[in-house]
Amino acid sequence: MAKPTATFTCTACGARHKKWAGQCEACGAWNTIQEEAPLAAGPSAKSLGGARGRMIPLADLGTAEPEPPRAASGLAELDRVLGGGLVPASAILVGGDPGIGKSTLLLQAAASFARKGLKCLYISGEEASAQVRMRAHRLGLADAPVKLATETSLRDILTTLDAERPDLAIIDSIQTMWADTVDSAPGSVSQVRAAAHELTSFAKRRGSAVMLVGHVTKEGQIAGPRVVEHMVDTVLYFEGERGHQFRILRAVKNRFGPADEIGVFEMTGAGLAEVANPSALFLSERDNPAPGAAVFAGIEGTRPVLTEIQALVAPSPLATPRRTVVGLDAGRLATTLAVLEARCGIPFAGFDVFLNVAGGMKVTEPAADLAVAAALLSAREDAALPADCVVFGEISLSGALRPVGQTENRLKEARKLGFSSAIAPARSKPGAPAGMTVRQIADLTAFVGEMFGAG
Repeated sequence: MAKPTATFTCTACGARHKKWAGQCEACGAWNTIQEEAPLAAGPSAKSLGGARGRMIPLADLGTAEPEPPRAASGLAELDRVLGGGLVPASAILVGGDPGIGKSTLLLQAAASFARKGLKCLYISGEEASAQVRMRAHRLGLADAPVKLATETSLRDILTTLDAERPDLAIIDSIQTMWADTVDSAPGSVSQVRAAAHELTSFAKRRGSAVMLVGHVTKEGQIAGPRVVEHMVDTVLYFEGERGHQFRILRAVKNRFGPADEIGVFEMTGAGLAEVANPSALFLSERDNPAPGAAVFAGIEGTRPVLTEIQALVAPSPLATPRRTVVGLDAGRLATTLAVLEARCGIPFAGFDVFLNVAGGMKVTEPAADLAVAAALLSAREDAALPADCVVFGEISLSGALRPVGQTENRLKEARKLGFSSAIAPARSKPGAPAGMTVRQIADLTAFVGEMFGAG
């Protein structure tokens, strides 16, 4: 391996010399020549070596930056998830299960943006132009000024985008794109990485926003390398159960707005319809209080959402009772059952336990622990909770109830929907609205004793 060549630079005039000398030949200064360390001198043959690059401009943290301009689509739920609208030169990745409605959502979004005056291109690599046009006619979008093309060659797509300079380009999907510089099949890790890099670079260089559709694996993650999610500015997941008409667009990453924001849509014969008040929708079938049901006041991003948590506890004929969970983390259910048995003396050993979040909603925040415990106890004791009561709070392993954030927003949403009482952890700052009573409870044992009688 060749040894890195030393470089000597004059500190007075910047002239470079191959060896040290007492006097600089360029400016005549004495004792100003010093050895310059190379940028990289590792074992790799591709190290940076001694060549210097250009100085990059530096700025203070306090430098004022204007807010990025945003273009509203007119779909309030989509604009909410994007952080207020579409940001130019942004790259957005949309993932979801097959058939969940990703193409329908993006076609509606393209039509809405185009009607607002943006130049939109929709490039499909999975469907023929006739199929996309049929969907547009079915959704009543045929008159929208959206340009349509079907192509999978990345070189041809970039050439077209560079010539057209659209405000928004939708690529459906990134797994069907192929670059002729990569020797692998479309959909492979190297092809997906190369295509995502080229399209994201185009967005930053030309100022166009790019939306990429991504397939998901059976685990629910976007297929391909995780580096694709790091490349883009925003990652959206389109969720929902095929048996339900509700669809949830969730932001898991957003450089231009809050993460974990959700938008709620309803699948209809005319496409996806916005749901302005998802709490009322998720509680629409709650007529009479029944054992095993508890209303949880949750927060999704910046939006309070009320959902019903349903539990069924039945004697099990099996040696190992079943634990079935839909819409919640199975690990938190196991933890809640263990705390109820260890701290409150309420066993679930001989019972099958089924837990579900109504409406196909997925709840991830720890504040749902107390609502889960309430639903389980209500089902086990066959005693319905009050119909006008909402529950929220995090349960620690000691059985204590920990306060959660945004208590006031949770209570305001509950009051707006007609609930008049709430159960919350002690030490929380409720700021209860008028007409609502809040009972603050310190631990799970006190909650069991107050709601269902002693143990």
